[in-house]
Amino acid sequence: MDDPYLNELRDDFKGYSNQLKKLKKKLLKTNSPEMQAKIIKHIDSIANKMENNQKQSVKVTKSRIRERKAKAKK
Repeated sequence: MDDPYLNELRDDFKGYSNQLKKLKKKLLKTNSPEMQAKIIKHIDSIANKMENNQKQSVKVTKSRIRERKAKAKK
Protein backbone atom coordinates (compact mmCIF):
# COMPACT_ATOMS: atom_id res chain seq x y z
CA MET A 1 0.00 0.00 0.00
CA ASP A 2 1.61 3.22 -1.16
CA ASP A 3 0.18 6.02 0.91
CA PRO A 4 1.97 9.37 1.33
CA TYR A 5 0.90 9.74 4.96
CA LEU A 6 1.98 6.20 5.85
CA ASN A 7 5.28 6.81 4.07
CA GLU A 8 5.76 9.94 6.16
CA LEU A 9 5.04 8.01 9.36
CA ARG A 10 7.51 5.32 8.30
CA ASP A 11 10.20 7.93 7.60
CA ASP A 12 9.57 9.57 10.98
CA PHE A 13 9.93 6.18 12.66
CA LYS A 14 13.26 5.58 10.91
CA GLY A 15 14.44 9.00 12.07
CA TYR A 16 13.48 8.21 15.66
CA SER A 17 15.29 4.89 15.40
CA ASN A 18 18.46 6.60 14.19
CA GLN A 19 18.25 9.13 17.02
CA LEU A 20 17.97 6.29 19.53
CA LYS A 21 21.07 4.61 18.14
CA LYS A 22 23.07 7.84 18.50
CA LEU A 23 21.78 8.45 22.02
CA LYS A 24 22.63 4.89 23.03
CA LYS A 25 26.24 5.41 21.91
CA LYS A 26 26.34 8.75 23.71
CA LEU A 27 24.94 7.15 26.87
CA LEU A 28 27.57 4.42 26.85
CA LYS A 29 30.39 6.94 26.38
CA THR A 30 29.44 9.41 29.11
CA ASN A 31 30.40 9.01 32.75
CA SER A 32 28.46 11.96 34.11
CA PRO A 33 25.33 10.90 36.05
CA GLU A 34 23.63 14.21 35.17
CA MET A 35 24.31 13.74 31.48
CA GLN A 36 23.16 10.10 31.65
CA ALA A 37 19.88 11.18 33.27
CA LYS A 38 19.38 13.80 30.57
CA ILE A 39 20.05 11.27 27.80
CA ILE A 40 17.69 8.72 29.39
CA LYS A 41 14.92 11.34 29.51
CA HIS A 42 15.52 12.09 25.84
CA ILE A 43 15.42 8.36 25.03
CA ASP A 44 12.11 8.02 26.90
CA SER A 45 10.70 10.96 24.98
CA ILE A 46 11.69 9.45 21.63
CA ALA A 47 10.31 6.06 22.68
CA ASN A 48 6.94 7.70 23.42
CA LYS A 49 6.99 9.41 20.02
CA MET A 50 7.74 6.06 18.37
CA GLU A 51 4.87 4.41 20.22
CA ASN A 52 2.45 7.15 19.17
CA ASN A 53 3.75 6.90 15.61
CA GLN A 54 3.03 3.16 15.56
CA LYS A 55 -0.47 3.65 16.98
CA GLN A 56 -1.22 6.27 14.33
CA SER A 57 0.17 4.03 11.62
CA VAL A 58 -2.11 1.17 12.70
CA LYS A 59 -5.15 3.47 12.77
CA VAL A 60 -4.41 4.84 9.31
CA THR A 61 -3.76 1.39 7.86
CA LYS A 62 -7.05 0.05 9.24
CA SER A 63 -8.87 3.10 7.91
CA ARG A 64 -7.34 2.69 4.43
CA ILE A 65 -8.30 -1.00 4.38
CA ARG A 66 -11.90 -0.12 5.31
CA GLU A 67 -11.96 2.50 2.54
CA ARG A 68 -10.75 -0.04 -0.02
CA LYS A 69 -13.35 -2.58 1.10
CA ALA A 70 -16.08 0.06 0.82
CA LYS A 71 -14.93 0.96 -2.71
CA ALA A 72 -14.81 -2.71 -3.68
CA LYS A 73 -18.42 -3.24 -2.58
CA LYS A 74 -19.69 -0.38 -4.78
